[in-house]
Amino acid sequence: MKMALAVILAITPSISALGATAAMTENPLLQPSTLPYQMPPFDRIRVSDYAPAFEAGMRAQLREVAAIGHDPRPPDFQNTIVALERSGQLLLRVSFIFDELNSNNTNPAMQAIDTQFAVRRSAHKDAVYLDHALWQRVAAVYAKRASLKLDPESLQLLLRCHARFVRAGAKLGAADQARLRELNAKIAALTTQFGQNLLKATTDGAVAVDKLTDLDGLSSAQVSAAAEAAQTRGLKGQWLIALENTTQQSVLSQLTNRALRERIYRASVQRCLGGDADNTRVLTDIVRARAERAALLGYPSHAAYMLEDESAATPAAARDMLAQVVPAALARARAEAAEQQKVIDAQAAAHGSASFTLQPWDWQFYAEAVRKAHYDFDAAQVAPYFELDHVVQDGVFYAAHELYGLTFKERKDLPVYRPEVRVFEVFDADGSGLALFIADYFARDNKQGGAWMNPYAEQSRLLGLKAVVSNNLNIPRPAPGQPVLLGFAEVTALFHEFGHALHGMLSNVDYPSLSGTETPQDFVEYPSQYNEMWAREPQVVAHFAHHYQSGEPMPSQLLAKVLAAQQFNEGYATTEYVAAALLDLSWYGLSAAQVPAAADVPAFEAAALKTAGVDYAPVPPRYHSTYFRHIFDDEYSAGYYAYFWSEVFARDTGAWLHAHGGLTRANGDYLRKTVLSRGRTAEPMELFRNFYGRGPEIGPLLEYRGLAGGG
Repeated sequence: MKMALAVILAITPSISALGATAAMTENPLLQPSTLPYQMPPFDRIRVSDYAPAFEAGMRAQLREVAAIGHDPRPPDFQNTIVALERSGQLLLRVSFIFDELNSNNTNPAMQAIDTQFAVRRSAHKDAVYLDHALWQRVAAVYAKRASLKLDPESLQLLLRCHARFVRAGAKLGAADQARLRELNAKIAALTTQFGQNLLKATTDGAVAVDKLTDLDGLSSAQVSAAAEAAQTRGLKGQWLIALENTTQQSVLSQLTNRALRERIYRASVQRCLGGDADNTRVLTDIVRARAERAALLGYPSHAAYMLEDESAATPAAARDMLAQVVPAALARARAEAAEQQKVIDAQAAAHGSASFTLQPWDWQFYAEAVRKAHYDFDAAQVAPYFELDHVVQDGVFYAAHELYGLTFKERKDLPVYRPEVRVFEVFDADGSGLALFIADYFARDNKQGGAWMNPYAEQSRLLGLKAVVSNNLNIPRPAPGQPVLLGFAEVTALFHEFGHALHGMLSNVDYPSLSGTETPQDFVEYPSQYNEMWAREPQVVAHFAHHYQSGEPMPSQLLAKVLAAQQFNEGYATTEYVAAALLDLSWYGLSAAQVPAAADVPAFEAAALKTAGVDYAPVPPRYHSTYFRHIFDDEYSAGYYAYFWSEVFARDTGAWLHAHGGLTRANGDYLRKTVLSRGRTAEPMELFRNFYGRGPEIGPLLEYRGLAGGG
């Protein structure tokens, strides 16, 4: 997934003139980096640098905004709209760096800064967007837009700038704006608390194992990784199974010990449900505050407020799209469950033991058994062919080279914040430097769960900037000297996140607020979902699927089985996702008065899933509310449906590419020209229609997931 972009930070007390002078000379954040592409000087940044850098950046932006708002010249596009685009660069630079490192390499001191500045960030954003003089100038330029004869990108910038002010409350009266500021501050504090609670609960919820025999089913590399994780925490003679961000945990597909599977599953679903990291009251307070804010701004719900600015436009449109796949997905999931139950019953009969009913912690294990029976392979057979560096260099980078002509050179001379982090310079087809790509692939206790892309710098011709982007995953790190072998889901995640990176790196726009991934959430996932297709493309898979020891390619018969199996278990995968997306829309469809008490969060969830028709016990939602970071501590509130909405675009794109020759430079250059380089210089549906020739169709998505014709 793509993480929330940095927002403007808050006003804080001034530091002394002497302190400011010292900070300017010693603080590396206060000046643009001298490294290539203005890459952050990670080796020089100290935690103590952030607060003074925030303060200096905030003061600078307030001066810039005041100068724009009180410019004696009549407002025009250049002195108002473009001037706003140029403002706040110091603050944005600090924000990008802090927010990313606080996500992937945090510590208590950084979390304290995050808590300290959460409300101030919100207050400062309000100080800009609720500034009456500034708003009057923006409105004046907007009112005469038809006569300005702007180029299409500049007109789009004006439209987006005006929309941001209106949606931020610029048209409200003074009393309503005062209440809006209070609600924004409350939401900022609560979402920060939610994220910090989740990190703590996920770390604390890791399951310690005392007996090696309990890990039966795991590979030797996985066992060594579990031992390494335990040793890192000082647990001698034990093994530690760290929790992933989702409800289901990937190790459950391999562990033969059913009691341990249940322990791990329950540790996952009980995160932040009670205890000192309880999120039930936090999340209900978030929902209530967002609902009140939406009402203040004139919307019936937070979902209506959020989706007005998305491609979907309305909550009903998002629900209707999800509803189209529920029957086929649920029917497939029930058929999958029935097949697994047969395996359970047969094994019990063979061993003369009592059978049991399939439970959520059993699903992955018996799905793997069915997969092996159907396709005659298991994860242990294919993992040696999916070694991390081969997948990255000979798969992810290879596909980008074939499509867009990009080449990659590792830069070991540039500083990193952790020794395992890698930096690559990216060159365009003509040999010119295009961007920097930073890869941070391994799990850590101080790193949030999941996978994401974030920029450290966004491409902009106006500012003379090229992109510096990062990909973050949470691959368990093996013991020293052991290979990093991946499952196919991790391979797909690498391609997915690199799709986001390409969206940022291939951007070719004037204005930073329209650059790269600065698009609606239900469009930003389109390039990443599309890029996943190359993880399944036989030409690409054959290029990277080589045994990490012998270098031998994966046998053609095994490769064929792997690719054929990619639609396996799609009933489960689709149902768990749709359940979470509908749960999200249920929370944010509430008015403030309808929000349940904290103690009733589980009951609300159960009722919402039942109403949506996805309450199937063996298939829980991909996230339960208390650890649903996307919607309570990220930009996906009322927007988790975006993955599926975007995937419709993505699978249509895959069908178009296959119809036009597949992995070719001509296809890549066309997609780059019409979509990937454009950011939000036009509205998303217009960009897609220009590429595809017509509106999106859901058929290719259903076929890709094996759900066409009712599954």
